[in-house]
Amino acid sequence: MSSRRLLAAHGLRPKKSFGQNFLEDPTLCAKIATLCGLADGGERGRVVELGAGLGALTAALLEQASTVVAVERDRDLVPILTERFAGEERLTIVEADAAKVDVAALLEPGPAPRVLCGNLPYQITGRLVERAVQQATAIDRAVFMVQREVADRLCAPPGGKDYGALSVFTQAAFVVERAMKVGAGAFHPRPKVDSAVVVLMPRRPALAVEDDVFRAVVKDAFGQRRKTLRNAYKGLLGLDRDTVAAAAEAAEISLDARAETLSVQDFAAMAARLRGLHAGR
Repeated sequence: MSSRRLLAAHGLRPKKSFGQNFLEDPTLCAKIATLCGLADGGERGRVVELGAGLGALTAALLEQASTVVAVERDRDLVPILTERFAGEERLTIVEADAAKVDVAALLEPGPAPRVLCGNLPYQITGRLVERAVQQATAIDRAVFMVQREVADRLCAPPGGKDYGALSVFTQAAFVVERAMKVGAGAFHPRPKVDSAVVVLMPRRPALAVEDDVFRAVVKDAFGQRRKTLRNAYKGLLGLDRDTVAAAAEAAEISLDARAETLSVQDFAAMAARLRGLHAGR
């Protein structure tokens, strides 16, 4: 049954406040599930799906995984999921906000590979990607459907307009690959933008320690991206200008540069030089 008919049968409509755009294409769902790599090697893995919606992707994931945890915030959709997958013992349905749920705890009981997957609501995509970054050590892969412009930012190399704080934070923790483009016609209701599927593979080890110092170094730089770092870093971590300048020199970073020209490793080096100074204050 199509998403439109299924919603109508339960007297529901897509909720704009939740950014609901439901996947309609079972072939596309199967491709996304395959990208999760859940059947690679020996034992099939465990996947946590963020935003299960009406269960189209959930069904495809169950074909690949040993166990699936479907997280859905909309209490009106949880009964539909429960009815659709009645008797499926390998599925756990959790009514919760995907941006707040403890991903590591949900993944822990299952076998490897442990995977995050989801068709992410556009308005909270950044928050959910940040959550994946925070949980990078607990997962083996993340596969997300995101707005095409967000995919551009996640994959962007230094030097371009798409490269920003989200690029740095994500690429510090993951190797990011754009797996496929997805047109608006794959969803109900049809969004005004195209989408893309990205695969995030955790770096072991990560390129940076993503603590408060690293986050400040990155966010302050891009918070005023048209300015040079010399101006953007005024007041960085409450340190004086000479201290920041000395740290930049030691990290071999020019404060006359702009944020988009620095690599993830550059930001990590700057944070490493500042970390001891900040901790000693």
